[in-house]
Amino acid sequence: MTNKSNWAMISLFSIPEKSSMGDLFSSPDDAGPETAPDTPLAERLRPRALEELVGQETVLGPGSALSAAVAEGQLPSLILWGPPGCGKTTLAACLAHAVQGTFLPYSAVHVGVKELKAVMADAARLRRSGTRAPILFLDEIHRFNKAQQDALLPAVEKGDVVLIGATTENPSFEVNAALLSRCRLVVLEPLTPDSILVLLERAMESGRGLGPLGITADPAALKLIAERSGGDARFALGALELCATTAGSDGAGIDTAIAEDVLATTHLVYDKAGEEHFNLISALHKSLRNSDAQAGIYWLARMLESGEDPMYIARRLVRFASEDIGLADPRALVQANAAADAVHRIGMPEGALALAQAALYMAQAPKSNALYSAWKAARAAIGGGARHPVPAQLRNAPTQMMKDLRYGADYAYAHDHEDGVAPLRCLPDEIADSIFYRPTDRGFEAEAGDRLRHAWRRARGTPRGN
Repeated sequence: MTNKSNWAMISLFSIPEKSSMGDLFSSPDDAGPETAPDTPLAERLRPRALEELVGQETVLGPGSALSAAVAEGQLPSLILWGPPGCGKTTLAACLAHAVQGTFLPYSAVHVGVKELKAVMADAARLRRSGTRAPILFLDEIHRFNKAQQDALLPAVEKGDVVLIGATTENPSFEVNAALLSRCRLVVLEPLTPDSILVLLERAMESGRGLGPLGITADPAALKLIAERSGGDARFALGALELCATTAGSDGAGIDTAIAEDVLATTHLVYDKAGEEHFNLISALHKSLRNSDAQAGIYWLARMLESGEDPMYIARRLVRFASEDIGLADPRALVQANAAADAVHRIGMPEGALALAQAALYMAQAPKSNALYSAWKAARAAIGGGARHPVPAQLRNAPTQMMKDLRYGADYAYAHDHEDGVAPLRCLPDEIADSIFYRPTDRGFEAEAGDRLRHAWRRARGTPRGN
C-alpha cells in the first residue's frame, strides 16, 4: 500500500507542462499512485526530504541561511544557480516539504506568462483568505525574457508567492536585476565523486532503485562512474542504469569493463552559448599566460572534445599571441596564424594538433603585455581628446599649394641619417612627451626595447647614452 506521506513526496517531483489550479493547490500530503516502474532511475531515487540529500553541505549545513530559514518554517524567494544534475529541482521540492508549503512546479520551457499570471492571481486570493503563500518553482528561469520575468515581480514583492527559480546560467546575465534583488542567491556546486558514489551505492541497494534486481556491482566500477560523471548525479544514475541493463542481459554483475563501455562517450558539461564556454576559454587563456603548459593542453582538449568551434580557439590564440606575448617573441603570432591556417585547410580532427602545437609554444614563450598596454594607452589618449592635427613635417604634399603651406617642410628622410633614425618628432607637440609603449626586459623585447629607446633619443636629438 502507498501511504499518504510517501505519495506527497513522490508527487512533488512531477513537473507539469500545464496543470490546473485544482491540481496545483493541493496539500503536500495528498495521496496518489506510486512512481511508475519504468520511470528513469534518477527520478525514482530523488530524495524525499532534506535529510536524504547528498552534497551541498555549504548551502545546507548548520549555520547556513537556508537551514535557518527551514528551522523558522519560512522560506525567502530563492534563485538556485548550479550545473546540471547538482540537485536544484530536488532541493526546491525538499525545501517546500520541509516548511510544509504547497509546491507549484513549472518549467520555463513549457509554461507561459498567461498561465503563471492565473496561478499568481489565485495565490493572491488564497493569501487574502489567510492561506500561506505557495512556493512557485520555476525551472530554467533563464529561458524567460525580461518582460516575462518582470511579470513575476508583483507577486513576489507582495509575498503572494515564494519564488524559487533554478538556472544553469549566470544569474547576473540571465535574471533581471529587479527580480534578482528580491531573491536570495544560492550557488550550488557540482557534486563531488564521493557524493555521487554514495548515490550510486544507495541506488544499488534501494527498493526504489536496483535492489530488487539482485545485480551486483564491482566497487571499482561504481567509483569509475562517479569520477566520470562530471559532478552530474543525473548522468551518473543514468549510466548506472544502463550498466545494470547490460549486466542483466549478460547474467553478470556490473564490472569496470561494462562501465568503461557505457562511459565510452565522455560526458562533458558544455554550452557554446553559455557561461561554461567563457569559463573554459578563460581557463585556457590564463593558463597560457601563466606559462602552464600542462593546464593549457588540458583546457584546449576540454574545449575541443566538448565540440567547441576550432576556429574560435584559433582566433583566440592569435589574439593571445599579441596580447600576452607581443614582441617578447614575435614568432608566437606566426605560430598562431599557422595553426589557424592549418585548421582552415585540413579541418578536424587533424587540425587539433596544430592548435596544440601553437598553445604549447605560447605557454613556453616569454610573456609581455607591453604591446597590449601600449595599444590601450594610445586609445585612451584619443578617447581623452588627443586628436591633434598631424604635424606639418609629416603631412603629404602632392601639390604646390600644399608645399606653399609648408606641408612636408622640415621632414628628414630616415635613411639619410645614422642608424636610419632622423632627428624628427612624429607626435603632435601637445603630446610630444607621451610614452605609450614601455618594453619589458623579457625575450626579444629586451633587445627591441634597446633599439626603440635609442631611436627615441635620436629622434629627439638626444646624444647616445643619455
